Amino acid sequence: MQQLPLSIHIRDDATFASFYVSAKNVTLLASLQASIRGEGEQITYLWGSEGAGCTHLLHAACHFASEQERRVAYLPLRQHAELAPQLLEGLHELDLLCLDDVDAIAGNGVWEEALFNCYNRVREHTCRLLVSGNNAATQLLLDLPDLRSRLAWGVSFQVHALSDEDKIAALQMRAKLRGLELSVELAQFLLSRCPRDSHALFAILEKLDHASLSAQRKLTIPFVKQVLEI
Repeated sequence: MQQLPLSIHIRDDATFASFYVSAKNVTLLASLQASIRGEGEQITYLWGSEGAGCTHLLHAACHFASEQERRVAYLPLRQHAELAPQLLEGLHELDLLCLDDVDAIAGNGVWEEALFNCYNRVREHTCRLLVSGNNAATQLLLDLPDLRSRLAWGVSFQVHALSDEDKIAALQMRAKLRGLELSVELAQFLLSRCPRDSHALFAILEKLDHASLSAQRKLTIPFVKQVLEI
């Protein structure tokens, strides 16, 4: 099996524990964990809008499988221009293969065919396959119809974006994991004064964490205004 590029890495903080599970995503998470344990579906397709959490879940799946001493691989297909489709050869021998942003290879015949062949090899083995995209599998703009239909064969879940209420709860949960206290008032302030997508909000929380540690100060609205210059 070929060595995966060193530029590809799994985020340490992207685990199931740090993924805020809204009511709409509870079934998805349970199914995903069961699949990784070998109890559920062999192939799972996740789709959602930017910032919904698909990439986080793929990273979390890798952590979860690794903790059970399973062999895993993660490939961000958005970086396919830096990779070779031959990387997919042999990955069906792993316990878990995670392919992120499948929509990124739409229209690339070589990659689409390589993924189609990889899918068929996975079906013949015990490898669990987790694929994410920006749309439902049947609506992906792939040139290879057979690949689109293959991706629709397994179980499919939409990763629902967080509501404003969920974002506040998610920010508080992430803050607690970092040892920070984040009041509802401060979370609402961030939501009203900063970009509202989850990626941006969590990145801002990370920045505030570093600033709080450096200054040895608690998170307050005046301190946040100073750090973020707002």
